[in-house]
Amino acid sequence: MKSYNSINVLLSLLLLMVAVSCRTAKDYQKLPVALPNSFSDTTNNTDVDSGISGISWKAFYNNEELVQLIDTALALNYDLNVAYRRVEEAEAYAKQARLNWLPSINANVSASTLNPSENSLTGLSLKNFLGREHIEDYNASVGLSWEVDIWGKIRKQKKAALANYLYTKEASRAIQTRLVSEVARSFYRLLMLDEQLKVSIANKQLSDTLVQMMQLQKQAGLITELGVQQTTFQNQTFALLISELKQKISVEENYQAILLGKLPGAITRSAKLIDQVVSDTLSAGVPVKVLSNRPEVKASEQNLEAANFRVGMARANLYPSLLINASGGLNAFEASKWLVAPASLFGTVAGGLTQPIFQRRLLKTNLEVAIIRRKEAELQFRQTVVQAFGEVRNALVSLDRLNEREQIVRAQVDLQLNAVQNAKYLFAGGLANYLEVITAQSNLIQTELTSADIKYQQLIAKVELYRALGGGWK
Repeated sequence: MKSYNSINVLLSLLLLMVAVSCRTAKDYQKLPVALPNSFSDTTNNTDVDSGISGISWKAFYNNEELVQLIDTALALNYDLNVAYRRVEEAEAYAKQARLNWLPSINANVSASTLNPSENSLTGLSLKNFLGREHIEDYNASVGLSWEVDIWGKIRKQKKAALANYLYTKEASRAIQTRLVSEVARSFYRLLMLDEQLKVSIANKQLSDTLVQMMQLQKQAGLITELGVQQTTFQNQTFALLISELKQKISVEENYQAILLGKLPGAITRSAKLIDQVVSDTLSAGVPVKVLSNRPEVKASEQNLEAANFRVGMARANLYPSLLINASGGLNAFEASKWLVAPASLFGTVAGGLTQPIFQRRLLKTNLEVAIIRRKEAELQFRQTVVQAFGEVRNALVSLDRLNEREQIVRAQVDLQLNAVQNAKYLFAGGLANYLEVITAQSNLIQTELTSADIKYQQLIAKVELYRALGGGWK
């Protein structure tokens, strides 16, 4: 009857443990995020679920020089390689956590001798009862220690380590997408500066001709020294602009070399800004499906999942730990009898529940902090989604508005080219003064520089849209 009652008590205790274990073992559930069906109010982007984010970066950029630069950066960039090492570190911890549920096994081999004082109780006992002046002990054993995962703590440690590994992996992909976009940005900026330098040099050469014309007009008494001075000043302004652009090109080349993991220096290129194509049909895709695949969003969600499991771990630490210890081996007080079996064999098995008492306030604090950090991770996740959605919308708006501005500035360039030619002809015929010629040329170079800048901004908006959608790590 007593045995029957003991079994009932044990079963009740086990059922209670299982019930509490279920309470502490809640798995992570995805947070619902409300997003509209389209990124843009004016453009239908729901035709392709994944949009351009599903395109590999080599296919998206489709420029041999740029692809080669990105390949080099992915292999040599220091920030990305540091991120890879962090992934390897997290992977090592995840592998370790997978084996936490296994028992800990230790082997021990020891030999000792004790020479007590002849006047001590131990010495007298040895001499009187064993006829020995010293005692020896030889031990060879294997010990086993195993914590039974009744509260799911070890399982949560494994899942938290896995979530942390996935977080670092997605974080490294996020770094890669930013690196790919940054190399593309730098490449396009160099092409824009090259184009502006080309325009400036052409206008400087035109200005040189104009200065010579003004000097001849002054010698003929048709204009005053003031006209020559004004034209010379404009010519010097073009020279300053050329020097400034050359400086910006050198600085940008140094920056791009650092992105590539190389020492700063010149970057060889033959591509032209005018040859770079900005597609008019860039699909952003469906927000919910696209943003869920963006590395920053996935990394933030993995961080939230890890925080959720850490809450479970902290809660499980409040409950008793069930430990089972066992050891066995060979033990003897004489070396000659050490390996004699079965006489020298021994074994012990013990189990017990350990309940923290005086540390309970500390454990409760750890649980409270874990819950707070989970809430922080949830807020960070929602913020990441909102920021990602905003970045996509901004890129789409930029592309729409830049396309409008490109058409306007293209017409302005054609208009100013005709204005410069007409001003030159009218000035040569005495029908226009030198200020009209200078104004027409100044307007032309400014319009051409603006045209190059708008083309660059279009390319950057394209790069930003691709990155904002999570493209660049495939």
